[in-house]
Amino acid sequence: MKKWLVGLALVTAGVILTACGSGQSSEDDSWTKVKDQKELTVATSGTLFPSSYYNDENKLVGYDVDVAKAVAKKLDLKINFKEYNVDGQVTAVNRDEADFAANDFGMTKERSKKFSLSSPIKHSFDSMIVRKSDDSGIHSLKDLKGKKAAGEPNTSYMKLAEKYGAKAVTYDNATNDQYLTDVANGRTDVILNDYYLQKMSIGALPNIPVKILEDVYFNANSTGFLFAKKNQALKAKIDDALTALKKDGTLKKISNQYFGTDVSVKPKQEVTEKVSAE
Repeated sequence: MKKWLVGLALVTAGVILTACGSGQSSEDDSWTKVKDQKELTVATSGTLFPSSYYNDENKLVGYDVDVAKAVAKKLDLKINFKEYNVDGQVTAVNRDEADFAANDFGMTKERSKKFSLSSPIKHSFDSMIVRKSDDSGIHSLKDLKGKKAAGEPNTSYMKLAEKYGAKAVTYDNATNDQYLTDVANGRTDVILNDYYLQKMSIGALPNIPVKILEDVYFNANSTGFLFAKKNQALKAKIDDALTALKKDGTLKKISNQYFGTDVSVKPKQEVTEKVSAE
């Protein structure tokens, strides 16, 4: 079943880590470890349609998943996916239980202290899902006050909704149809998330009477793979592979498969409003 979790600064590569208290420096060996093991371990959700989900054949697929697979192939590596919720993915990367996370990650101010993103694999902007019948009484972000916003706890989207006065209704590993149905029946009023993810999710479940709120677009953004900031050697190798995949058309091909458009380039929509949860 196709699912989602509502679930977000490029950093220069080649950092040298200083050995604590020794006065000596040790070289970042994050790429060497992966190369020696001949395998990438990638954290993902398996529940975020169309970025990371299980298809009708019970196979883990999605835009971020397939791009990660293409990166592994380009680097002549095997790939192993481990599934967690958003907080679990971040923790896995931080603890070196995963080499990076692939799950439509953007960068928050708080995360930027410990993590960095690959070069962008997706350019987008944010939007809101509301009821078809009455737009959930929402015409702008200011109308979120007093509304019930659905999402996974601790995401930037939920923090933004709460900043504008919405009441958080949180889920963990909920299915896409549950999120949309709850908006339709009034248990919740709105879902804030990435425009392309919302567009694809609504398209997959056309009988649920919800829609994207027209002309209320904000926060032009880009997403990539999430790395521990210390692992810059590995990030540099992944970035090189992504550059090659963009140049040879692989990213465009994968993007068109999942989004019906090329999200590896910036969208044509003029999105100027910038809002922050922090």
